[in-house]
Amino acid sequence: MSSRLRLGITVLTVAVDGVAAALAFFLSYRLREVIPFPTPLRLGPFRDYVVLLVLYVISILLVFFLYRLYHPRRGQSRIDLFYSLLSAVSIGVIVSTSLSYLVTQGDALLTRGAIIYSLFFTLLLVGLGRAVVGRIEAALRTRHPEHLLLVGTGDVARMILQKTVQSPQLGYRVIGFVDGHSDAQEVAGLPVFGGRAQLAEIVAEHGVGEVIIALPEASHDELLDMIQACETAHASVRIFPDLFQIIASELSIGDLDGLPMLTVRDVALRGWKLTVKRAMDVLVSGLGLMFLSPFLMLVALVIKLESKGPVFFTQVRVGLDGKPFEMIKFRSMRVDAEAETGAVWATEDDPRRTRLGTLLRKTSIDELPQLINVLLGDMSLVGPRPERPVFVDQFRQVVPRYMERHQEKAGMTGWAQVNGLRGDTSIIERTKYDLYYIENWSLLFDLKIIVRTFINVLKGDRHAY
Repeated sequence: MSSRLRLGITVLTVAVDGVAAALAFFLSYRLREVIPFPTPLRLGPFRDYVVLLVLYVISILLVFFLYRLYHPRRGQSRIDLFYSLLSAVSIGVIVSTSLSYLVTQGDALLTRGAIIYSLFFTLLLVGLGRAVVGRIEAALRTRHPEHLLLVGTGDVARMILQKTVQSPQLGYRVIGFVDGHSDAQEVAGLPVFGGRAQLAEIVAEHGVGEVIIALPEASHDELLDMIQACETAHASVRIFPDLFQIIASELSIGDLDGLPMLTVRDVALRGWKLTVKRAMDVLVSGLGLMFLSPFLMLVALVIKLESKGPVFFTQVRVGLDGKPFEMIKFRSMRVDAEAETGAVWATEDDPRRTRLGTLLRKTSIDELPQLINVLLGDMSLVGPRPERPVFVDQFRQVVPRYMERHQEKAGMTGWAQVNGLRGDTSIIERTKYDLYYIENWSLLFDLKIIVRTFINVLKGDRHAY
């Protein structure tokens, strides 16, 4: 997308936000007269509130700008946008209310009820407006994609290529690769233009707007050279981080009797955070088991009628501090599923599944009994996915600091799963996402993952098998 189109989208977004804020103000004024709560009230004519309307719109737009809500963010989820809007609208309402006391007469001030209504309507209308503008922007990005060049030809570069192909609304068209360590002429049907030494010339020749460096093993000097080459050709640069950068995303600086030291951030949840997370686990799992019990009984009955064997399937998994526990699921495979194969991961179109098991796995219904594990404290609602001991023994040998993910309870869902890393996918990539989650835990982060899990289930997760 050209700079002119990006500017047009930004101007349109500002205009839509301004109209939405003004309409929200007017609706809150009218609604306060209609609803006699907390007390019946008759406001003055709307012309007395025009100054407040202007202040309100300016405050909302100014706070949105300070929250960087007018800066382009490709691929931002609707949940992240909602969090940002909720925070920004709340601050904007507070700012406009404070300013109104400074510049207007007391009789023209809005009441507490009208202020609450304005917050609700602004969030609703701005959200709807952003959804419409987002559709327009996605259509423009798809029609006018930006040329994207990938530096690297390995698994990481191929994964990024797959992501861009699956998400055309991001507005990228991968035109090819740059690499300096192989003689390949093309990768995944796209050309390899040359080595890193020619990066600046390649960017300029092909009109590349953005470069993604997909070389986690590259040294700092190599990265600096590539960044400088891209900046010389006026292309923006993104870098896929290596595993250590993900793990040590925050360092503290201290000293040892005068000697400077860097301390890697402790990833374990402790204190009040652990208490809050456990309280949410107990509350949600308890309510879930209570309200879902009729449905769970129905599923159990159908399983029993469809095939011989137990309703539930228990399997030893590795949880907190590397301790084993028995994870409970609805049985979705034959009783003798691993008699010939031994311990293996489930695969797409797995012949060991029962007919009902295929549906249970596709909809993740087979995992609902894990609410019992959550209530008992063996698991959490959100956390790293638990693996079997035999796989853990394998992974700890090849994945750096893999066992760090066992410093927290295993989860029914997690940051890796909602990003498509479940089933037979890269354990190295899963570990990166798991450690990022542990380092950046918050209650809102957990809620975001739970919401995205429901969305993925409703859409049909292609990795659920």
